[in-house]
Formats: sequence, structure tokens, C-alpha cells
Amino acid sequence: MPAIADPSDSTDDSASLLTRRPYALFLTGRFLGTLATGSQSIVIAWEVYEVARGTMSVAEAAFAVGMIGLAQFLPLFALTLLAGETVDRHDRRRILVLCYLTQVLTSAGLAARSSLGSGLWPIVALAALFGSSRAFSQPAASALGPMLVPLRLLPRAIATNSLAAQLASILGPALGGLLCAVSPVLGYAVSAGLYAAAAVCALLIRADTRPTLGPARSRAAQIREGLEYLWGNKLVLGAISLDLFAVLLGGATGLLPVFARDVLGVGALGFGVLRAAPAVGALLVAGYLAHRPIRTLVGMKMLLAVGLFGLMTLVFAYSRWVPLSVFALAVLGGADMVSVFTRQSLVQIATPDGMRGRVSAVSTLFIGASNELGEFESGVVARLLGPVGSVAFGGAGAMAVTAVWAWLFPPLRTADRLA
Repeated sequence: MPAIADPSDSTDDSASLLTRRPYALFLTGRFLGTLATGSQSIVIAWEVYEVARGTMSVAEAAFAVGMIGLAQFLPLFALTLLAGETVDRHDRRRILVLCYLTQVLTSAGLAARSSLGSGLWPIVALAALFGSSRAFSQPAASALGPMLVPLRLLPRAIATNSLAAQLASILGPALGGLLCAVSPVLGYAVSAGLYAAAAVCALLIRADTRPTLGPARSRAAQIREGLEYLWGNKLVLGAISLDLFAVLLGGATGLLPVFARDVLGVGALGFGVLRAAPAVGALLVAGYLAHRPIRTLVGMKMLLAVGLFGLMTLVFAYSRWVPLSVFALAVLGGADMVSVFTRQSLVQIATPDGMRGRVSAVSTLFIGASNELGEFESGVVARLLGPVGSVAFGGAGAMAVTAVWAWLFPPLRTADRLA
């Protein structure tokens, strides 16, 4: 069965990670950046929906929210291969710093637009700039992290990084809900400050973060080599493509403003709670995985987790009881964490350092497609089936994709050991 070499497991691994200053700075920066993104996404979604509802129907306003997801995804799609090759050629820390600074400018631009009260198109343009930045920041961070810890600590480093990211994903939406209830301008300003702090953390990392370069080749040859590696590794390809299609269909987060305002009637603060619920479930699972990483039957567990993700999406679609809705979102978030942990472990452990940027870039594209493009898909389907029908359709689709992928990718279904 497919397997990856088992790194040594030491009882002081978690402590060893936290005492490594370069990794601690890296982890702090990722936490602050994720916190900023989670908060800002809430402010953008709520502001766009509020502005759109002034002149549009519920379905049309939901479509407008979905357009923001599309605006972030298109530059991510266009720049992915270039970004991966760049990350495997240049200093990864410097790339990450430049991306954080670009995100500071994006947040400042959103604050200026909100204070001037202009239309929706400036938000779309700034969302596209943010998507361009993320096309480089995600593969740079994914490739940088493994350079700061020894291989034996990498599985726990992945889980610890996921734990910090999920904690930020809980606090970010809650913070965004509070800030946008006061003023969207304040929400954007706080995000700008958090991105600036993340840039400082990255600047303070003192380590050799240049990639391990192979023989000099053209940019096109570098890109082709990364694609050939990914296509030939059916286990990695199956894992990241499963996440792409399952979350693309099953993602309910894009329509949470609609459910908060017009289905469940819980307002801006309730929207923050709904948005944070998936991260709560993911945080609990990440905390468990940090101490007990998945070691056996990894492929089957991933497939079952994605199937559970789709089932809980269906439950959320038809729930009209707020506690049940929050519970369903929390469970689907925990199930998604299993998929995230598996995918990140495969990409970072199984991929050579000199190719991590390119493989991580494709993985980032798949993640971006499953999130931003998934929000667009939800908005489009909502125009045809309504918001409830759109989410229900996505949940059923995610369950169907799980069954198809179990048949299409036997190496994924039969994979036994991950770490």
C-alpha cells in the first residue's frame, strides 16, 4: 500500500517546535495573516451584501457576493504556475514579505473605498489584487515552513500550523463581525495592521530560505517538471483534487450572509458566529491531530471525512434551528480538517524541497478553486434554486464526488500510512 517513511516520534516534539525561533516567527506571522484574512472576508461579504440588497433581490445580492469569490479566484488561476516556479527559484521569505505588504495596501484601499461610499466595482478590483497576492503567498508559506524544522518534526509542525490557522479562523470571523457592526472602515484598518505585523514577523526570520536549486533550466521546463511530478503521483493528485471538487460543490460559506440575514435572521453578529463555527470544529480536530497524527488507513479516513462534510452541508441547508445549524457547520469544519491535514502532509513530506513551490502552487490553486470559485458556484446556483437549494445541491454533490473519487483513485482509497 502507498506509504511515506515514518519520522521518529519524540514526546518533546511540540516543545521543540516552539523553541525554534525561526519557526515560531513563521507560525506567528501565519496566525496574524490568517486572522486578518478571516476578519476582512467577513467585512467584505457583509458590506457587499448590504449594499447589493439596497437595489437587488436576495438571489441577485447572493450572486454579487459570489462575484467577489470569482474576482479572487481568477488571478489565482492565471498566476499559479508562474508563482510556483518563482517560489522554487527565489528566496521564499522575501516573497512572503512582499505578499503581506501587498495585502496591507489591499486593506487600506478597501478602507478608503468604504469611507468614500463608492460602488461595488472597486471592491471587485481590490479582491482581484488580493487574489494575485495570495497566488504567491500560499505556495511561498507552504514551501517555507518545512525549511525551518527537521524532517522528524514535520508532521507535528503541519498539525501545529493547522491548529494556529484554525484558531485564527475562529477569532477572525468573530472579530470581523464585531468590527463591521461598528464600521467597515474600522474592520479594514484592523486587517491592514495585522498584515503589517505579519510582514514584520517574516522579516525577523533569520534562516537560509532560498530553495534547493537543481540544474539550471528554463521557466517553462521548471513548470513542466512540476506538472509531470504531480500527474505521476496519483496519491497526491487524488487527495488535492478530491478537496477541490468536494468543497467546490459543498461549500456553504459563500452564502452564509444570506442565511444569517434572510433564512435564520441572526444579523451581523450571528453571521460571525456561523462563519466561525466550521473553524471551531476544525480547531478541535487539529488539536487532536497535533498530538495523535493520522497513521493508518489514511486514505479511507479521508474519504469518509469528505463524505461527512457533504452530509453536514445538507443538514445545514435544511436546518431552521440555529444551534443545529452551528453544530452542522462545526462538524463539517472538523471533517474538512482531516482532508486538509492529509493533503498538506502529502505535499510537504512527499515532495522534494526543490519542487515544493510548484506542487504547493497547484495545491493552492485547488484550494482557491474550492473556496473562492465555490462561492461563485453557490451564488450562480442560488439564482436558479435559491440559497437553500444551492447549499443542498452542493452537499449532495460532495457526497457523490467522494464515491466517484474512491473508484477513480485506488491509491488514495488503499493508502494506509501517512506519517
